[in-house]
Amino acid sequence: MKPTLFVLAAGMGSRYGGLKQLDGLGPNGETIMDYSIFDAIRGGFGKVVFVIRESFETDFREKILKKYENVIPVEVVFQELDKLPAGFSLNPERTKPWGTNHAVLMGKDAINEPFAVINADDFYGRESFRILADFLKSVENKENEYCMIGYRIGNTLSESGSVARGICETNKEGHLTSVVERTYIIRDTDGKIKFKDENDSMIEVGESVPVSMNMWGFTPEYFKYTETQFVDFLKGNADNPKAEFFIPWAIDRLISSGKVTVKVLDTPSKWFGVTYANDRASVVAKIHDLINKGEYPNKLF
Repeated sequence: MKPTLFVLAAGMGSRYGGLKQLDGLGPNGETIMDYSIFDAIRGGFGKVVFVIRESFETDFREKILKKYENVIPVEVVFQELDKLPAGFSLNPERTKPWGTNHAVLMGKDAINEPFAVINADDFYGRESFRILADFLKSVENKENEYCMIGYRIGNTLSESGSVARGICETNKEGHLTSVVERTYIIRDTDGKIKFKDENDSMIEVGESVPVSMNMWGFTPEYFKYTETQFVDFLKGNADNPKAEFFIPWAIDRLISSGKVTVKVLDTPSKWFGVTYANDRASVVAKIHDLINKGEYPNKLF
């Protein structure tokens, strides 16, 4: 059975503005998501599930899903604030989504095979999907063996400003031991990559240090863990209108408890995305360059 690609597309781009998932950046109006689907298909994925908000379902089906008819099976699931476990009610002050791992939980009734999780608005690159698909095929009928595509930090920076990245540490087997979210990472004027630590000191890191770009590989029992963890998360954060249930938060607890391993898989792919509005022109140019090099056809679908 081929693995499934699970695309997190429920978020709104607060820094960029609007539904950046629907922004046409390719020569025929292709979105970043279209390039991910194209790469996933040639990498060996067999189905795509999107998690979106019901408020833009009509737009999404018209602008996005129509392209994939007769190309790959697709399903849509919805992330809404009131999708909570029994016994919990929505805090009226809550307007922020519950986070990436809540979005993943929305796929539990649609996915029964090994699956990948990606952001809709990140360009991950061809090789990353191939590496991820190969791993997921290797863990079919297994449990508790997950993976994360580890991008080399130097391949993930924005030319328009600082970025936030989860800097990863691994053991000698190449398994993830921790992800530390660094909210201010930048390439300095001297060309060195530095992040701001808890004391506001700038710390230099090497070009190839692995970071998480929210590209994960799981097997279906992950949904059960996530259901349990979401209850725990709500018990501690139900009254905090800004707390978010992120994938690294959940993964860290699963690793610490010894329940799972997460293999960090190196990729040569360069990440890019529209973090800031100023990034848009650069992304368009990079896609154009990849087409000229023959990595993508001029028209995807």
